[in-house]
Amino acid sequence: MSLYPFTAIVDQERLEQALLVNAVNPAVGGVLVEGPSGTGKSTAVRGLAELLPEIEVVADCPFSCAPADPCPACRQRIEHGEQLGSRWRRVRVVDLPLNATEDRVAGSVDIARALREGVMALEPGLLAEANRGILYVDEINLLDDHLCDVLLDAAALGINVVEREGVSVSHPARFLLAGTMNPDEGDLRPQLADRIGLRVVVEALADPGRRAEVIRRREAYTSDPSGFAAAWAGEQAELAATIQAARERVGDVSVAPGFYRAIARLVIGAGVASHRADVSVLQCAKALAALGGRAEVEPDDLLVAAGLALGHRVAVDPFEPGPGLDERILRRILEDALDVEATEKKASVPARPGPKPSYSSSRATPG
Repeated sequence: MSLYPFTAIVDQERLEQALLVNAVNPAVGGVLVEGPSGTGKSTAVRGLAELLPEIEVVADCPFSCAPADPCPACRQRIEHGEQLGSRWRRVRVVDLPLNATEDRVAGSVDIARALREGVMALEPGLLAEANRGILYVDEINLLDDHLCDVLLDAAALGINVVEREGVSVSHPARFLLAGTMNPDEGDLRPQLADRIGLRVVVEALADPGRRAEVIRRREAYTSDPSGFAAAWAGEQAELAATIQAARERVGDVSVAPGFYRAIARLVIGAGVASHRADVSVLQCAKALAALGGRAEVEPDDLLVAAGLALGHRVAVDPFEPGPGLDERILRRILEDALDVEATEKKASVPARPGPKPSYSSSRATPG
């Protein structure tokens, strides 16, 4: 059955933007989507995978490693003289259920085999399946603390370490973490929130006309999923091409030297302590520039990136009380930061010496 097309989602531009910048630049660090049920959160996350380019994987590798960068298990096989085949496939979306056990998430180890064969003794879990893909956690705020700790470690290292009975086995675990939650059902652990790069608040549409469009599109999709997907194939292909071009461009996006200190001033001014926030703002701004086809980060990129990266990292969110208040506060802080940077840069430039006086025509001739 065809997935609901990403480009057919109605009026959730900020959510789409947050997902796209993560698709372009994984260094952004994932996305947290807050909002009531039935607002398209999971539809958008699953639809993103359809837009990503296929990846080449070792054919039978449980960790989906790339042939050019084999995982420890595949390196062992190569050392034993085995020829590894490869294939191309779509990026996976792996669901992490709330009732999963630690062994199901992290994997388990056959101790006897581990002593003989090392990493080959690992029984892969969900983190192995999610490597080079998307790990989707619905109601992430309700996830048990011990599973949160497993996610924190894997997200920080890009490696999942499984330790049982004094035996330690590891494998790559690099994934785009996408979590959704309804804030009415509880808060997210601050430690986990800080590991997620961006936060988006999704609201139900209030305009009857736009809600009617949601109904029409959902009805068309339900009655003929393949036909509906075909009708949006052109828009899907165009957006997929934009993502691919941006992925190729993002590494070359330049950042003005003064922007680094401006980002630091912006994050400090917003009352955020974590240095991860600075990194998320920078990487998000670079992805926004790449998506816009620009070679340099602009101040507006920093403003949008800060709006996405800072809200969930403050103890009391100052950007939520009124519509538009968040952008005004952020814009003022950013403008002040850029003004300070411009002033300090101007003050640090030494004054140019004036022209040397010429004495050839003004000196008196001795008489």
